[in-house]
Amino acid sequence: MIVTVVVIGIVAVAAGWWSVAQGTAEKVTGNLAPVTLESDGTVVMARPGVTAPVLDVYEDYQCPACKQMEETSGSTIKNLAAEGKAKVVYHVITIFQQEPTRSNSLRAANAARCVTDGSEYMKFHDLLYSRQPSETQTGFSVDDLLKWGKEAGVTSSGFESCVRGQSKVAAQEQFTSKIMATGKITGTPTVMLDGKPLDTSVVFVPSDLRDAVIKAGK
Repeated sequence: MIVTVVVIGIVAVAAGWWSVAQGTAEKVTGNLAPVTLESDGTVVMARPGVTAPVLDVYEDYQCPACKQMEETSGSTIKNLAAEGKAKVVYHVITIFQQEPTRSNSLRAANAARCVTDGSEYMKFHDLLYSRQPSETQTGFSVDDLLKWGKEAGVTSSGFESCVRGQSKVAAQEQFTSKIMATGKITGTPTVMLDGKPLDTSVVFVPSDLRDAVIKAGK
């Protein structure tokens, strides 16, 4: 996990350089593709009938590099799904072991799991990244998460009690352990295209990410 955190820091700096030097973030061009919340915690965004190519996004709401990726390439990922050019699968995990980042991550992931509507989930997902706290500070407080849920338009029944009761934390921890046990994920963000990890030099450059996905779909 120490290696993971160091890698995250390096990726965050590198991502900032790539986004400035090589790519400009796209704008979301229209309505998002339908979003399905799976029982295990994965979130699928795809137009009906689109099953390939598959873009798997492994992320942590407390991860600074994940925030950078969202700001740089998040809209490209959404557009590719909306255009029917990819099936996007989000896997939110908790990679941190140290505090306060671990608890911050768990509270945020728990709150996201408490959302039961797909379109509301993505609005909340984006808002969580925009409000990401420093790695050295306690953040993603329960009160803030509830306030941001209202701001994102979350109307899911039981959202408040689920967030306050941390009802999904155990499921989040189990989900993370299962993914980490495969050995495929060593840090976040990790983006895979049809099961193969994409280099960060592709992930953080919107035009290159788009090209890779379109090529895979041919």
